[in-house]
Amino acid sequence: MQNEIGKLIEQVRLHDHHDPHHGEFFLSDVILGGQDGLVNVLGVILGVAAATADSRIVIAAGLAATFAESISMGAVAYTSKLAEHDLYHSEREREHRHIHFAPDVEIEEIREIYRKKGFDGETLDKIVEVITSNPDVWVNVMMSEEFQLTPPEKSKAFRSALLVGLSALIGSLIPLAPFFFLNVSISIWFAVVIAALTLFIVGAYKARVTVGKPFRSGMEMAVIGTVSALAGYVVGLLFKAPTVP
Repeated sequence: MQNEIGKLIEQVRLHDHHDPHHGEFFLSDVILGGQDGLVNVLGVILGVAAATADSRIVIAAGLAATFAESISMGAVAYTSKLAEHDLYHSEREREHRHIHFAPDVEIEEIREIYRKKGFDGETLDKIVEVITSNPDVWVNVMMSEEFQLTPPEKSKAFRSALLVGLSALIGSLIPLAPFFFLNVSISIWFAVVIAALTLFIVGAYKARVTVGKPFRSGMEMAVIGTVSALAGYVVGLLFKAPTVP
């Protein structure tokens, strides 16, 4: 029992250390940018392609949407990371004030957190004593356990923005590629098929490296993305340009 208490105390002391793998795990940024870019630009080019048979117009609209989408997604990712950073530190400062002005209340909250984890008696008392003996550890534990917040790194905001923006750019170009080589009517089908396959692969890969069933995850992403993009095609049909005899 003593060894278990010692290990737990050591984990508590290291509670504010970062997971060495967490900071380098950018799968969510890649999926966010790539999927958003692909689906949005596919919707745009399908809508334009349904309204006109001129591939140059489709390509121009697609490229305009591609660059606008990538820049916008990168900017959103950057500002979102900064907002997360500001929120975390605002809550952290508030929690510091709480343990300063109402320590008894905060100590009881720590006790209740670890009581729910199954600790009691002397073990629980020792855990509470170790945590509350260090204000920084105390606040870090409260942030993680009570608010489910982890410290975001402001320095990685630019890297996240760059990754999201590049992913959006690449994802956007995937459905647009056929229109550079084929006529509009054939390119529409190629764009939908290529986009669906790409979304399926991304969804399956996401489930494989995280949790879930690869086939189901791939199908969900492919169906949702394709149906969303087809809304653009329907709108394009409503404004289809008349054929010049």
